[in-house]
Amino acid sequence: MQKQRIASFVAGLIFAVGLGVSGMTQPHKVVGFLDVIGDWDPSLVFVMLGAIGFNAVALRLITRRDKPLLNAEFFIPSRRDLTPRLVIGSAMFGVGWGMAGYCPGPALVTSSTGATQALIFVAAMIVGIQGERLFEALRARAKASQEAVSM
Repeated sequence: MQKQRIASFVAGLIFAVGLGVSGMTQPHKVVGFLDVIGDWDPSLVFVMLGAIGFNAVALRLITRRDKPLLNAEFFIPSRRDLTPRLVIGSAMFGVGWGMAGYCPGPALVTSSTGATQALIFVAAMIVGIQGERLFEALRARAKASQEAVSM
């Protein structure tokens, strides 16, 4: 368990440094990339291509092993279907990213500097996460009570 925590910390640290070096923690850079009609900044394309290329090679090499180094088995998603929940959630994520210039990882990294905009984003993100959990709990409770009534 200790090795997993250390590995998680190191992976998070590398991710945070990568976000900083690539410019992903700068909202104006992200918004410039998303502004394909106006003053488009294509530099983040190279960040994405580098990440996709590295991940494609690493995934192939890692999954050749019988099992991961720090776990009993690999957890690789097998479903490839699109659900309305996935599409709506992705759209909400994209709109929020475009409006704020942050997605969760860069916002967390930037909030460590005390930047007000990032701190507000992280607070709103936490409220949104807790709101979704509450919504899902209420939805599950309503479904269970509906099933109990119909029996």
